Amino acid sequence: MPIDLNEHLRKKNRTFNPDENRGEDRNDSEGKGKGGGFGGGGGGGGFQPPFQTPDLFKGMGKKAGFIYALIIAIVLIALTKPFTIINSGEVGIKVTAGKFDNIPLQPGLHFFIPVLQKIILVDTKVRIINFSSTEDMGIRGRSEGILSNDAISVLDARGLPVSIEITVQYKLNPLGAPQTIATWGLTWEQKIINPVVRDVVRNVVGRFPAEELPTRRNEIADMIDTLVRENVDRLDNSPVQLSSIQLREIVLPVKIKEQIERVQVARQEAERTRYEVERARQEAEKQVALAKGEADAKRINAQGLADATLIEAEAQSKANKSIAESLSARLLELRQIEVQGRFNEALKVNQDAKIFLTPGGSTPNLWLDTKDRQKSSSKGE
Repeated sequence: MPIDLNEHLRKKNRTFNPDENRGEDRNDSEGKGKGGGFGGGGGGGGFQPPFQTPDLFKGMGKKAGFIYALIIAIVLIALTKPFTIINSGEVGIKVTAGKFDNIPLQPGLHFFIPVLQKIILVDTKVRIINFSSTEDMGIRGRSEGILSNDAISVLDARGLPVSIEITVQYKLNPLGAPQTIATWGLTWEQKIINPVVRDVVRNVVGRFPAEELPTRRNEIADMIDTLVRENVDRLDNSPVQLSSIQLREIVLPVKIKEQIERVQVARQEAERTRYEVERARQEAEKQVALAKGEADAKRINAQGLADATLIEAEAQSKANKSIAESLSARLLELRQIEVQGRFNEALKVNQDAKIFLTPGGSTPNLWLDTKDRQKSSSKGE
């Protein structure tokens, strides 16, 4: 009796999957009705689907499909990341199908449609361009908002090469950022600041001979600052806001530097000589002033003494005149009598006194105490 291979396989499968016997019986009847065999409908009774529904979603019915769709949407959002965060000191430029929006996006969280849109972040903080001939400013190129370029080579009024080192501080105008990026691109500073500064520096410095540059440094710095600002302000939409323009160094040719040093030494020597001459002149004037002062002081003292003597003489003359005018014959006789009386009193005490009387009383009477003279002579013996 021939063996039905399909029937044998179905029986074997039932042995390992008893929960599906009822379904297998239904498949058997349908298979038999359709002729059985490997090609018959439902003949593969042992087939298992590649994805089994998790136990968590069994019994949810239509809700399970919604949850599946939500999970897939979340995964797609995480993969495509249709949002960006704009930090302070930045603005965002939304680009839709290659077209820039005119209104910049301010700091915060912003969403966009992946593939169709994107957001370009632009730095609006203060930036620096250093035009330097040395490497002390860092590596050439951009570093933390600092852009290093080569120093500006200039020919002076006589055609001698001069190197100018300058620093420019600036920032992008945030309100016009979309128009600026659309016009100049992301390398806008190299297209705006760099050429303008180089052109202005060459025009200004080229007016002066090299040896005058150090002495006229402040004037040159002011001219560069003014002209750079004027040229940048004339640009459409005012793309850049300039903070400062600093002239750091003027590098001259070696021969010019030596010539300037020689001139400075000669000038310093002339200044020293002029100072010494001026000092000697002042010292001489000081000595003259001192001598004149002493002479004036002596003259004033002599004049004072003469004036004092004259005044004293005049006073004495006036006194004598007053005395002479006050004397009369009767007054003299009275004075003579008074003197004579005093002599008489003296003779009472010292009878040895000698008295010399002047006739007429024109001069005072004199008397000598001979007794005292004898005493003194006896003591001497």
